[in-house]
Amino acid sequence: MKNHHNIITVVAYLLLCCSLLPSSTTALLLPLPTQHIVSRPHHNRQPTLTSLHATSSSSINEDDSPRTLISKGMNSFRNGDVSTSLQYFDKANDSVPDNKLTPYLWQRGISYYYLDKFQEGHEQFSLDVRVNPLDVEEIVWDIACLARMNDSRFFPVENQMSLPKGKKDRRKIMSTVYSLFRNDGATEYDLREAGHDSNISDEFYSLFYLGLYCEIRGETSKAEMYMKMAERSKYATGAGYGDYMSACARVHCKLRGWVV
Repeated sequence: MKNHHNIITVVAYLLLCCSLLPSSTTALLLPLPTQHIVSRPHHNRQPTLTSLHATSSSSINEDDSPRTLISKGMNSFRNGDVSTSLQYFDKANDSVPDNKLTPYLWQRGISYYYLDKFQEGHEQFSLDVRVNPLDVEEIVWDIACLARMNDSRFFPVENQMSLPKGKKDRRKIMSTVYSLFRNDGATEYDLREAGHDSNISDEFYSLFYLGLYCEIRGETSKAEMYMKMAERSKYATGAGYGDYMSACARVHCKLRGWVV
C-alpha cells in the first residue's frame, strides 16, 4: 500500500507493543528497523519468483515477535508463496491479545484475495477501513473481494464502502481508481490516460488497478494485458521494485500463468 498507510501501521503497531510490555522492555522496540513492516527500498530486493515455496510453514518460530512474523509473511508473499504468507500473518494476529493487530493486517487481506478466500478478504479490509477510512486502496481491494464473491455481470457491487463524505484521496491517480471501482463516473480510458500523463509511479498504479478491475469484471484478456504491463513497467522494475504492490503484480502474473 502507499506510504501513509504504512506509517499508520508502524505507529499503531509500536503503540500496541508498548502497551503490552513492561516499561523496562519498551525501549527495546524503538530501535528496530521499520522495514520489517513497510515496503523495502529498491536496493534491498527480495529473492525472485524462481524461489517459489522456498519458505515453508515449518520455519515459523513460536518465539518470533508479531513484527518478525509480518516481515516473514511479506517476504513469503514476495517470493510467490502466498499460502505461507497467510500462515505468518495469522500467527502474527494470534500472537497479539484481543485482536488488537487485526485491523492493521492489510497484507493478510491481499493474501486472502490471491488464495480465493474472498469472504475472509472482505472481512479483513472492512476492519482495515474502520481504522484507516481515508485509504482508497483498502476500499478498492474490498470491492475486488466482493465482486469475486458474486457474478461479475452485476457491477458495481452492493454494500461497497466509500470515503467519508466530503473527503477524497489527495493522489489524483487513486481518486480515479476509486471512481472507476465504485462506478462513480471514471472510465477505463480515464484511468489509463491518468497514468500515461503522470509519473512512473502513477503509470504503474493505473496499469495495476486496471488489471485488477478487468479481472473482477471477468475480462481476462484485458486483465492479463494490463497486469503484464504493470509488472514490466519502469516503476515495478526500477525504483519501485521493493513496493509491495509491485510484488503483487509479479505474484498476480505468476499465479495466473501470465508469462511476461
